[in-house]
Amino acid sequence: MSQLIESFVIIGVTREGKTFRPSDWADRLCGIMSAFGADHRMMYSPYVRPGCTLKGHKAVLVDARLYKIEPLAYKFLTNFAKDNDLVVDRIDDDQLKI
Repeated sequence: MSQLIESFVIIGVTREGKTFRPSDWADRLCGIMSAFGADHRMMYSPYVRPGCTLKGHKAVLVDARLYKIEPLAYKFLTNFAKDNDLVVDRIDDDQLKI
């Protein structure tokens, strides 16, 4: 069985409509994918970024390119959403650009 590799957003709401806790879950999740830069400051990965939906729900944007660099990290993020019964929406790659 092959896994479809695509960019997606994990939204901090369960499929039952409950807000996922703790409130800083998105920052924590992105923090494990971050690294220190040359300026000795922590920087989020360009492939895993915290965000917010238009309704104000915390979210994490995951770029499909992460799979090519670190497939286990990509799988960890998909399993995190699945294990916590969180809403996941597919996003187009052009939506990831700032």
